[in-house]
Amino acid sequence: MTSLQLLWFILIGVLFSGFFFLEGFDFGVGMLIKSFAKNDAERDVVIRSIGPHWDGNEVWLITAGGAMFASFPMWYATLFSGYYLVLFCILAALIFRGVSFEFRANMETQRWRTFWEWAGTIGSFCAAFLFGMLFTSMIKGMPIDKNGDMTAHFFDYVNLFSIVGGVAIVVLCLVHGLNFIRLKTTGELRERALSWNKVLYPVLFAGEVVFAILLFFFTDFFSKKPMTTTAIVVALVVFTCLAYWGVLKNHEWLSFIGSGLGLISVVVLIFNGLFPRVMVANNPAYSLLIKNSSNSPYTLHLMTILTFSILPIVLIYFIWSYWIFYKRLASPKQNA
Repeated sequence: MTSLQLLWFILIGVLFSGFFFLEGFDFGVGMLIKSFAKNDAERDVVIRSIGPHWDGNEVWLITAGGAMFASFPMWYATLFSGYYLVLFCILAALIFRGVSFEFRANMETQRWRTFWEWAGTIGSFCAAFLFGMLFTSMIKGMPIDKNGDMTAHFFDYVNLFSIVGGVAIVVLCLVHGLNFIRLKTTGELRERALSWNKVLYPVLFAGEVVFAILLFFFTDFFSKKPMTTTAIVVALVVFTCLAYWGVLKNHEWLSFIGSGLGLISVVVLIFNGLFPRVMVANNPAYSLLIKNSSNSPYTLHLMTILTFSILPIVLIYFIWSYWIFYKRLASPKQNA
């Protein structure tokens, strides 16, 4: 394995970490449109809280997929062909979720406004749940042959471990979204988000315990990398505790950063367990490795130069956009 191969494996992990940190609160807020907000005015505020950011946050996913295609074509080919139907459903959920915000704002009847509110809610839930299912089933091991072709069946994708993984990501996104609402709103919405998180965090703790137990039995993470896997799982719990403490003490930034770092910890856990593989096969001899799944050294070298030339510009834009829209939104009652 070369240093460039390792660098691009880490960079793809960083891109997915950025996606889940940023898009995680988008998914959480989207799932809350119908249940959390009590009327149209409150739904307007909830949607406006992510309005300037959600489409930009999805760029991290597109970039991660593009980086995977350019740096690890074998990984890309096996993952995207083997998970074709799952990724198709994720794409449909993201499309319905994205257009729902615009269509809802332009509907003249309450019936269609309600339809697009449900589209945003269900689309956000399905995207988060399916991402959780995809990554947890992937680390469990899939039926991959010596050519890198995946021939999976329904229960390879949908099983106890992948369902728990999907639910865990949904709950992580929900609490992250509520923490974001606390940062972006004032008044009743802010207080309601606080009370909801006081209920959801104990559920999240229970889910993390179940996920850790299933991770021990369904993957080789603890047997192959006991020290680092245990450390990352402990870090996940610590970040969740910090976020919960921030909820109890009403420290909004601590809660938001803690829940975001919890989502990043899940990505780090997956990439740490995968290394030096990129896809886990049921037959260990057929697992795809970093060293034989990457593109040519020249391509990796060229991509590295281009990436580190453009990356600062992209980061400056993201920081600027969040700075411009940093102000809180007032709850409807405070506007009256």
